[in-house]
Amino acid sequence: MPDKRPIIGITMGDPAGCGPEITIKALYQKDIYDRCRPLVVGDARVLDDAIKILTRTGFLKAEEIVTRRVSSVSEARFVYGTIDVLHMDLVDMDQLQYGVLSPMCGKAAYLCVEKVIALAMAGQVDATVTNALNKEAMNLAGYHYSGHTEIYADHTGTKSYAMLLVHDDLRVVHVSTHVALREACDRAKKDRILECIRLAYQECQKLGIREPKVAVAGLNPHAGEGGLFGREEIDEIIPAIEAAAAEGYPAEGPLPADTVFSKALGGWYDIVVVMYHDQGHIPLKTVGFVYDKEAGNWKAVKGVNITLGLPIIRTSVDHGTAFDRAGRGIQNEDSLVNAIDYAIQSAQSK
Repeated sequence: MPDKRPIIGITMGDPAGCGPEITIKALYQKDIYDRCRPLVVGDARVLDDAIKILTRTGFLKAEEIVTRRVSSVSEARFVYGTIDVLHMDLVDMDQLQYGVLSPMCGKAAYLCVEKVIALAMAGQVDATVTNALNKEAMNLAGYHYSGHTEIYADHTGTKSYAMLLVHDDLRVVHVSTHVALREACDRAKKDRILECIRLAYQECQKLGIREPKVAVAGLNPHAGEGGLFGREEIDEIIPAIEAAAAEGYPAEGPLPADTVFSKALGGWYDIVVVMYHDQGHIPLKTVGFVYDKEAGNWKAVKGVNITLGLPIIRTSVDHGTAFDRAGRGIQNEDSLVNAIDYAIQSAQSK
């Protein structure tokens, strides 16, 4: 019988960061192999070193997990206990320093993303999952992008796209992301807001929500208070909401950002369109990232970053490279597991 498990391409992320370690931790969970066929795109030597780190810390037993180098998707076996790695000769292990920014690692992370996109566009993998890269390292290597979202949009020729963050039933779509706050205010324009409302509504329908309840956050305090604290709500956001409703994408707003997320968590809304990066990231990470101050470590690091509007599926961890924790085997893998779960769900729905 044909294997119906979707093939999921997973990038290793910046080699100096936590990506390789949490990839091993995630793929140590057998149920992932029960539901998909994971293929890591990266440098097998880095993954092997991550296994050594996790063995030293006691997370793994000796030789409990091994890697297997492949040069194509067709060579992968997808058997639990052996992690198939599409090996790319990217890293000089003598030069690799965990937690240290370097052009070598920035280049390696970028080339892994470029490769997994090509595999997805060619139909060789059903979905892609990205570990964190370091934007400064990538730019030092000569790849001038502000993040994964822009790389994917460029390499797939996508003009209409947006970032979606998800944690359980809390979902936020961003009008702007990696720009200065002054520029983010200038980007809160009718056409872009309308585009994000469309993408938000359509994504909820893909998830099986027939009539999504979409909220749109205001840009200014109290959603502008009728123009008292700014006119963006009057001049840009309200016209966008009205235009969306005329197209069949009803949305409510603009709503004050200091209450809209509590309402969303309470079930009033299925998704929230936010105006800028931190407006969406802060509430989602407040509920998804839980630090245990008594134990001195992260109890949970949950949340998924998804790019909407692409011709291929892309999900990602909702955290950075964690340079301060890399190489120690202590980083939490929850976000990567969540991203793989969402990729599986999206591939099956597609």
